[in-house]
Amino acid sequence: MRRRRLASQYSQDSFADAIGMHRAYYSSIERGERNLTLATVKRVADGLDCKISDLMQDAGL
Repeated sequence: MRRRRLASQYSQDSFADAIGMHRAYYSSIERGERNLTLATVKRVADGLDCKISDLMQDAGL
């Protein structure tokens, strides 16, 4: 997620704002501290203009 977010030239703050999420919560997602629901992964994928499967592949899943 981080690599894709940076490639899109978003800061954590601006990306979290863009997808309607609190910055601290999004930050904890990038650090791997959260167990995500599919709805949250979809929200992030939509914000990054990619598929959920792309994020899973990036994570090695």
